Amino acid sequence: MNRIPLIASLFVLLFLAAYAWAVEGETHLAAVLIGGLAGVVLYNASFGFTAGWRNMVLQRRGRGLRAQMLLIGLVAVAAYPLIAAGGIGGFDVRGTVLPMGVASALGAFVFGIGMQLGSGCASGTLFTAGGGSTRMMLVLVFFIAGSVWATAHWDFWASLPRTQAGTSLIVELGWAGAVAVIVAGAAAIWWLSVRVERAAHGSLEAGGGTARWSIWAGAVGLAVVAVLFLLFLGRPWGITYGFAVWGAQAVDALGAEPTTWTYWEGWRRGHVEGGVMSSTTNASNLGIVAGAMAAASLAGRWNPIWRLSRRDVLTAVIGGLMMGYGARLAYGCNIGAYLGGLTSGSLHGIWWLIWGFAGSFVGVALRVRIGMDPRPARPIVA
Repeated sequence: MNRIPLIASLFVLLFLAAYAWAVEGETHLAAVLIGGLAGVVLYNASFGFTAGWRNMVLQRRGRGLRAQMLLIGLVAVAAYPLIAAGGIGGFDVRGTVLPMGVASALGAFVFGIGMQLGSGCASGTLFTAGGGSTRMMLVLVFFIAGSVWATAHWDFWASLPRTQAGTSLIVELGWAGAVAVIVAGAAAIWWLSVRVERAAHGSLEAGGGTARWSIWAGAVGLAVVAVLFLLFLGRPWGITYGFAVWGAQAVDALGAEPTTWTYWEGWRRGHVEGGVMSSTTNASNLGIVAGAMAAASLAGRWNPIWRLSRRDVLTAVIGGLMMGYGARLAYGCNIGAYLGGLTSGSLHGIWWLIWGFAGSFVGVALRVRIGMDPRPARPIVA
């Protein structure tokens, strides 16, 4: 146990909760606490989308990918009836249904490359930074920079072709039909990953790695987190919008006046002009960092390493910028657009998966080329 970091992280979490309650209200308090729970689950299970995709492409190992399918299936079963009913027990529950287009496809593709170069997705960046990774702290800084950079060019990206509106499977098929489609899709990907892994290795990977919890426990825990966000915030879990807000607040402090940009007009302007927790997404993000720091400290693993190689720095900067920029174009990241879209029964979640995985595939090849990963025994493209 790292006693001092543990005490510090718990103090920070309590301070964030008290600040959220006093300044922003009950919904922001809920966001901090649910975010703290997410940080604990993410850290203890080492649950990330990046490594799961990379292991499938590079090593033909699909356990991480299968855990993601379990997460998606569990969330669909729990969330779709709630969204179809509009809520439960006084909780207003709404899905996020968004259009699909050129900008969102390009954004997801760029994000997919960036997540491999940066070695973490949005949730992965937060929980590993909270867990003491100095490199991921650097990734986070440039993730924020890339997020606000994209909002400066919003007029151009919004002008590119896209569908007029989003498509909700819940509306089109009913909640039971939508659950059947998503669960069947997740099961098909699960089955395919098993076939690929057994063909490559003869058997499925055994053991749980270095994580304190099994990845299956992590999938169940994150499904609970996703449903809690739906109930208490009334919308799916999101992460990267908060990065854009922090970036806009930073450039506003430097005199750049981002509130004159199209993206920040209307209701978003208030988030720029507010405090560090002006949006519930910011509140939950801070909770994730504090929760992960507490989990790492309790496990005796909070031990930042301050020396970084030139390659570590360059890939952190480039990966962070690409993730930040791409996430804004794609309406979010692996959590907000991919999981959030599928949580809502929206086809834009599937659209994100297609293009995000394609970008990740390219990112894995780049990692091998620059020596971040050893060259695989089998070619990446087989």
